[in-house]
Amino acid sequence: MDLDLEDTHVLITGASGGIGIEIARLFLEQGARVTAQYNNNAGTLSALPQEKLRVVQADLSVEDQVQRLFNDGPFGPVGILVVNHGVSPPDELLVDMSLERWQSTIDTNLTASFLVAREYLRKLSSAPDQVKSKANILFVGSTAGKYGEAGHADYAASKSAIMYGLTLSLKNEIVKIAPMARVNTVAPGWVRTPKKMEKLKDPIFVHRALATVPLKKPAEPWDIATQVVCLCSTKISGHISGQVVLVDGGMEGRLLNGLSETQELETL
Repeated sequence: MDLDLEDTHVLITGASGGIGIEIARLFLEQGARVTAQYNNNAGTLSALPQEKLRVVQADLSVEDQVQRLFNDGPFGPVGILVVNHGVSPPDELLVDMSLERWQSTIDTNLTASFLVAREYLRKLSSAPDQVKSKANILFVGSTAGKYGEAGHADYAASKSAIMYGLTLSLKNEIVKIAPMARVNTVAPGWVRTPKKMEKLKDPIFVHRALATVPLKKPAEPWDIATQVVCLCSTKISGHISGQVVLVDGGMEGRLLNGLSETQELETL
C-alpha cells in the first residue's frame, strides 16, 4: 500500500535497535529518505538499503549534537520525527535506587526526547509548506508508562511522561507551527528484540509477562514498526493526533502475584 511517503525525510532516533531498525526498513520500503541516529552501535544499520539512508552518530543528551542531527544535509529538512531511543536498566526497586541512576534514565529517555522534539519544531518553523503538510512527531512509549513496572520505576516514569504529558501538550503546540501537523505515541508491550531474547527463554518470566495478554505472545518488531509508519502517514492517518496506541496484544495490566505467592496467602 502506498502511504505517500516517497522522498519524505524521516529522522529516527535509536535506529540501530531491534524496533528502530525495523521502523527504518519500512520507511525505506515506502521510498522515504531516512536519517538513522545511533549512539554506540551502528552495525545493524549496514544491512539496510543505503541509497536513501543517512547514518549519524549523536549523543542525544548533548544539545549541540542534537542540533547537528538537523543540519540541512542531502535530504533537506526533516518532515517526520520518530523518537524511538531509550534505555531500561536492570531490575532495581526504587527504595534501593541511586539518584545517579534515576537521573541517567530520565535524561536519556525524557530529556533527550525533549531536546530532539524541540529542535525538530524549531527547524519546522522555517521549513517549506510541502514539508509542513506532512509533519508529525511519533514517540515510542511502553506499556510500563501506562501500568507501571516494579523494578523499573525510572523507566516507567520517563515513558509515562512522554506518552501523556509530552504527547498531549505537543499536539496542541505543533499546529501553531504547521496547522495540519500531528503528534502521537505507539506504546509496545513485550517485544521479541535481540535484547529481550534471553529473558524470553525463561518460562517463569514469560508467564509473568504474558499472563494478562489475551494473544499469549510477545510482539515482533514488525508489529510495532507497521503501526509507527501507518500513524506517520498523513494519507491514511491525517486526522489522528494526540493518541497513544498500545501494541500489547490486549494486555490488561501487570501480573503482581505468581501462583505460588497466592497459594501462600491462602494458607494464612
